[in-house]
Amino acid sequence: MKEIKIKGMNILQKIIVVLLAGFLCGETLSAASSSDTKMDRFIDGLMSKMTLHEKIGQLNLCGAGDVYTGPVVRSNIAERIRKGEVGGILSLKGVSYIRSIQEVAVKESRLGIPVIFGKDVIHGYETVFPIPLGVSCSWDLEKIEKSARIAAIEASADGICWTYSPMVDICRDARWGRMSEGSGEDVFLGSRIAEAMVKGYQGDNTYRRKDEVMACVKHFALYGASDAGRDYNTADMSRLRMYNEYMPPYKAAIDAGVGSVMSAFNVVDGIPATGNKWLLTELLRNDWGFDGFVVSDASSVQEMCAHGMGNTQEVAALAVNAGLDMDLGSEAFMRTLEKSVAEGRVSEEQINKACRRILEAKYKLGLFKDPYKYCDVSRPDKEVYIQKHRDFARQLATETFVLMKNENQLLPLKKEGKVALIGPFLNDRKEIQGTWSPSGANEKYTTILEAFRKTVGEKVELLYARGCGFEDGANEEQIQNYLRDKGKGFKWQPGTPEEVDEAVSVAEQSDVIVAFLGEHEMMSGESSSRSKLTLPASQRALLERLLKTGKPVVLVYFMGRPVVMDWETEHVPAILNVWFPGSEAGDAIADVLFGDVNPSGKLTASFPRNVGQIPIHYDELPTGRPLAEGSKFVKFTSAYLDVPNTPLYPFGYGLSYTTYEYSPMTLSADRMTEQGNIQVSVTVKNTGDCDGDEIVQLYIRDLVGSVSRPLKQLKGFQRIHLKKGESKKVTFTLTSELLKFYNSELQYVCEPGDFEVMVGPDSQRVERRRFTLSANN
Repeated sequence: MKEIKIKGMNILQKIIVVLLAGFLCGETLSAASSSDTKMDRFIDGLMSKMTLHEKIGQLNLCGAGDVYTGPVVRSNIAERIRKGEVGGILSLKGVSYIRSIQEVAVKESRLGIPVIFGKDVIHGYETVFPIPLGVSCSWDLEKIEKSARIAAIEASADGICWTYSPMVDICRDARWGRMSEGSGEDVFLGSRIAEAMVKGYQGDNTYRRKDEVMACVKHFALYGASDAGRDYNTADMSRLRMYNEYMPPYKAAIDAGVGSVMSAFNVVDGIPATGNKWLLTELLRNDWGFDGFVVSDASSVQEMCAHGMGNTQEVAALAVNAGLDMDLGSEAFMRTLEKSVAEGRVSEEQINKACRRILEAKYKLGLFKDPYKYCDVSRPDKEVYIQKHRDFARQLATETFVLMKNENQLLPLKKEGKVALIGPFLNDRKEIQGTWSPSGANEKYTTILEAFRKTVGEKVELLYARGCGFEDGANEEQIQNYLRDKGKGFKWQPGTPEEVDEAVSVAEQSDVIVAFLGEHEMMSGESSSRSKLTLPASQRALLERLLKTGKPVVLVYFMGRPVVMDWETEHVPAILNVWFPGSEAGDAIADVLFGDVNPSGKLTASFPRNVGQIPIHYDELPTGRPLAEGSKFVKFTSAYLDVPNTPLYPFGYGLSYTTYEYSPMTLSADRMTEQGNIQVSVTVKNTGDCDGDEIVQLYIRDLVGSVSRPLKQLKGFQRIHLKKGESKKVTFTLTSELLKFYNSELQYVCEPGDFEVMVGPDSQRVERRRFTLSANN
């Protein structure tokens, strides 16, 4: 409840306001209590009529649509619904189709319990935004929240009321393909993005509106720390590291009111997350107070057998006893839980708890009041992939692009002369979206070539050639088979020597070359771990040929994770990292390359010099034998023989078409108590020739602690717009809350002592000042 200010009122007015505030607060609490009581009475009544078989049916999430991420057991969904054996359905698309299935549940099943419809709306529905890793590089929480809001509007208009997002796994190993789905390496930024995404999807968490959907935070927990960056692999770490470096984004989503949680594939402390009672009950429910439901990742209940946890009946019992409520795809609950109850392995009380949580979610979504709340067939034409959504997606995409290099201000391009556009992305409508865009309407999207023609009109002569394909040698057959099995009709076209020659010939006729190269969309995302992160060989060969023409070359690099681009950084004059920009990719790239928009994205993950540096992240712990900053190899220090310790591009890095100047940092005091604060200020001036956005970053270091503390940690950021020549003062407020961490007893504390505060444009270029946190007494 907001504070009521009564300064300036007379005594009588103050008394009236205080009484009124108490009355309103009581009314609010009473209303909430009444609502909960009403829901409890309804669910009590419903469950009293349900058989054990029907209760277990509510725990069964069936795959029945266009996307599968594991070995899903397929069956006649309608008949299963009639029997009360389906609580939810995954991955359908089309409001009319969804409505027809809901009618079966409501009209033809014994108790008429509606089905909950979920889908992987990871970075947009038909309006596809950049991949989440790209979106995080905008550092724009308002726009990130709005992207989730638009995704919720479009998904709900097409019948979906539950999305498996946000993915908040912290990742420091770019070999892991699913890094593309998260927000990078930093726990503070990742937590703020988790909050924004939940708010965007769920609104105020009441689901009063028809365009709000239930979010599902994933993957709980530690999935981004899988050994060797290999998907579905083991994750193992101390509790101290869990609590300080990996758990906060999940906790932030819980505190934001997220309605559901998805368990991870990996083990936690030797026990698979899907059957881990400490994780799902003791931590999530008892410590954090989560009151929603927990769903497994695809088939992860059944997969606990492969982890060595027992047979199907044993792992299903392990999962439900641990606190898992819904089984996605493996049917293990449906096949075994009745037997386990009869044998005393699982209590009916435990089944009742899980069933109640699913029914509560449906109640809160309003599905019992109106099972067709999300089935208005008139909505899609008015709310899906409409112009205002497209305009926003285009704007957001431009904020996510990171200008990595711009030698001699080659960019922005002038709208004159001849420009050669080279690469396999030019005429593509699918690959530019990136991984996990199953609802994309590819036929509606503008290609890069079409967008460039529209942008430059008759001012620029555009020459173009494909030049090569996407292939990456060893995984070509794997990807080809995968795409064939999924029925996407993609033809793998590796390119020919003749195509390379054609591209070079086209390039030689131009004034400047723009090469659109990078990862194929299937090279990142789920089940797309890579041991080599360099540009695919055929693309590298094409790029070398283009550079040999002597023409200036701009590399537009598509990627779903940090890649190794040491060679490109050395040889290519200008590099623009566009991640996978989504449905409006073509227009957004044209906007930035031709200077209609000034790039402003900054990295949320460190870029390694080679794979041997991985895992790499800026907030590492100190070592007893540190290598001096900026030094090359020194014997008997923590260093590599063959490469510097530093990343090729650091966390927070990103260039602009303009330049910024930071004034010396000022602190309002050099000492504070736990109840106090310090104002940290810096003035930033746009000293270049165009308007732009700068992302000002604040870091701290706890110099002495009861446990070793990181060399620096992000604790604040502000995105500001500066016109040419304009200056703005940026102020951060340091509080004791920002200085807290989990100590060796897993207590959340701040410890008195000396700290460094740092402000700058990225994690390496910072000014440092010291302050002291004093004990309260």
